[in-house]
Amino acid sequence: MITYIIIAVTGLVSYLAFQNHDLMDKLQFNAAKVVHQKQYYRLISHAFIHANWSHLIVNMFVLYFFGRGIEQYFDYYFGNRATAYFLLLYFGGILASNLWSLIKHQNNYYYNAVGASGAVSALLFAFIFFNPWEPLYFFGILPIPGILFAVGYLFYSYQMSKKSTDNVAHDAHILGAVFGFIFPILLKPQLFTQFIDQLFSFM
Repeated sequence: MITYIIIAVTGLVSYLAFQNHDLMDKLQFNAAKVVHQKQYYRLISHAFIHANWSHLIVNMFVLYFFGRGIEQYFDYYFGNRATAYFLLLYFGGILASNLWSLIKHQNNYYYNAVGASGAVSALLFAFIFFNPWEPLYFFGILPIPGILFAVGYLFYSYQMSKKSTDNVAHDAHILGAVFGFIFPILLKPQLFTQFIDQLFSFM
């Protein structure tokens, strides 16, 4: 249920921001304004607006599929704390994905970022943590084991982050992904043993 609520709220706020440039400017992530003007809300608000419809649709598509999976895993492992932990994962992913940009661009008033990619990456990697061999469909067609997809995703994001040529915050994807993988271990350390067991279950 919480996945649907986040999708609905993000879709609505993004739509309003598409129509209102001032709202977009007010909500987007700007490290300099966070640090020097203490507009701390931008650390979260930017995840509820997107650059365009395709950006929004891709993020919400991933959130829809993997968010529901994480809800089921959290219900199983954490019971009545599942919703609270899901929110901690999602919003923690947003905050974690900002860390490097917050430091790097703290004096750059021209750097802005929008989108829920960091949080979505956190959900994706948490899902892979719980079931590393579950096939993920690359471009919706080619099935790839989740753990292999994760390695490729991190490698690609790292390489693209070094190049910095496509106006995409790849470092946010990496940080969100790492947070999503670690988060279940922080909640329940014995889950790491389960991950290792699953990882080598094919042997």
